Amino acid sequence: MGTYGTVLVGTDGSDSSYRAVDRAAEIARDTSAKLVIVCAYYPASKREVDAAADELGDIAYQVVGSTPAEETLRTASERATAQGAADIATDAVVGEPVKTLIEAVERHKANLLVTGNRGLNTLAGRILGSVPANVTRQASADVLIVHTTGR
Repeated sequence: MGTYGTVLVGTDGSDSSYRAVDRAAEIARDTSAKLVIVCAYYPASKREVDAAADELGDIAYQVVGSTPAEETLRTASERATAQGAADIATDAVVGEPVKTLIEAVERHKANLLVTGNRGLNTLAGRILGSVPANVTRQASADVLIVHTTGR
């Protein structure tokens, strides 16, 4: 890997996505790169989020309103700071994860996109496509898939 000027990582607030943030922050620290942390979300009312949480159980983190997205980014930024990243930006974007990450790579002129491997080896991921598989195919930047599940 060469030196990176801007490292971009997506987070959805899950433990596995925070592990990808940690790794991206380490790379940003080691290469003195800017770190951009992106959270894609769809706006939802508290009532809608609560109803989804009841229905979805432990995958409810995927349904957030703008405030939870901001909280997710704040937590991710704190983790990145703890890993030693110095130049950190956050970006909450309304939209689906793959499109949001691909557009964010272009908008921030990132040359490394870091993502976790969550969904890569699931049945749904194989049938519908997973975020890591889809961004790998579509990104104009280098992509690092971090092993964040099964630890």
